[in-house]
Amino acid sequence: MKILCVIDSLGQGGAQRQLVELATGFKEKGHHVSFLTYHHIPFFNDVVEKAGILITCIEEKNYLRRLFRMRRFIRRGGYDAVLSFLERASFICEFAGLPRRRWRLVVGERNAGAEVKRKPVMRFFLLFHLFADYVVANSAANIRIIRSLNPLLRADRCRVIYNIVDFDRWKPDLNGTPRNGSPLRILVAARVDHQKNLKGLTDALALMDPEELERIRIDWYGRMPEEEKLDPSTREALAAIRANGLGKVVRFYPPAPDIEKQVSQADAVGLFSLYEGFPNSIIEGMAMGKPAFCSAVSDVPELLSHEPELLFDPEDPRSIARALRHLVGMDPDRLALIGRENGRIARKWFHRENIINEYLELLGA
Repeated sequence: MKILCVIDSLGQGGAQRQLVELATGFKEKGHHVSFLTYHHIPFFNDVVEKAGILITCIEEKNYLRRLFRMRRFIRRGGYDAVLSFLERASFICEFAGLPRRRWRLVVGERNAGAEVKRKPVMRFFLLFHLFADYVVANSAANIRIIRSLNPLLRADRCRVIYNIVDFDRWKPDLNGTPRNGSPLRILVAARVDHQKNLKGLTDALALMDPEELERIRIDWYGRMPEEEKLDPSTREALAAIRANGLGKVVRFYPPAPDIEKQVSQADAVGLFSLYEGFPNSIIEGMAMGKPAFCSAVSDVPELLSHEPELLFDPEDPRSIARALRHLVGMDPDRLALIGRENGRIARKWFHRENIINEYLELLGA
């Protein structure tokens, strides 16, 4: 089967990583797979090209010209199926199918931010999901938001398929080093922006006393925007870190292609997002047998119901601080027990082979 995968870019990001995993999985099963993007950010290009998958990037600053150039490319490609991730890429694919198409179209919704989806342009994009064969989201919470904003979308055309975890890559380190009284290390793998809520974290740290802060280290791996591109909340948070001497508590690093090595050395994985589709960094940490310290967003509360004290309201710094104190106060045996349970849950829900097959079924393979 000839499959086209469409997304904004192959840059570093959760949606991009998931679509690359799916595309390489389709290729391994003997399908002819290619990528179409409209921004040249080549973080995953080497992985895709090594798998023998062709990448076409139509860079066009004018949105209307980009829309029609991509429509022409899709309609002339002779594809059996098209799979798109993210709202704008999905809209382009849905528009390309009008008034008729011969290919199966599956569109993927990745962010479960109700306020974001209520923006007029996003609601406009959601209306076009009526022209797709299936709408897939990586959480039940996301499907509920989508259908509440587009009640004409039939339930039988919506699917929840969780994210892929490669268990050959993300596996527990059985030779992990015990803490031995050292500060508890929480690893965050996320870009630095308003959604990921650095301000919520810094506001929570401001509520803690110096002795408590001495017991915490938060290593944040992710893309940091240039100073002039920082959103106001992130700029305020970075200023608070400098002003309050929190540089030893929160440390920033660029994205790491081998981030699993850093996760293996952490005591827990963390995420402070205001909203998420379904957070890759959390489920990958779960697969490695790590406790998860994160916002109670998306389907996370259901999957992590065995550790409710480690979940928090991302808009309430007191809730974050309370959960952080609870995490730091746990003994190593309790942390290990939670990590093992997380590993069991991850293997139940995020197995690569099963998820690839679920997508292929929707694509008509």
